[in-house]
Amino acid sequence: MAKNEYFYGLGRRKAATARARLSGGKGNITVNGKTAAEYFSGNTTLLAELTDPLAAIGKQKEFDVSLVISGGGPAGQVDAAKLAISKSISSMNEELRSTLKKAGLLKRDPREKERKKYGLRSARKREQFSKR
Repeated sequence: MAKNEYFYGLGRRKAATARARLSGGKGNITVNGKTAAEYFSGNTTLLAELTDPLAAIGKQKEFDVSLVISGGGPAGQVDAAKLAISKSISSMNEELRSTLKKAGLLKRDPREKERKKYGLRSARKREQFSKR
């Protein structure tokens, strides 16, 4: 990979959208201009989950990842980022696509929030019963 060569990927989950830019480097992950540890401060499980695509191909220390994430909460943002990183890896090398696919990292989770219906309190919760 050339020094200034980048590979892009886009991932979505719930209300979160992540754009990943993959380049050769030392394994640094930046999210919206901050380090990943700083952005997801205090949540080690989310940090570990963020590196799953790179761990699946065994190249955690060979690429720098720059992420731009918007919308959603921390868990949705991490899932969107994982998909974006996986797509950028598969655009870089088609041979790694099967490895990522077997690990389930190239699937978009289609579950979204259900809309509120009229006459109800929320999407499915009924109105409170009143005798009079």
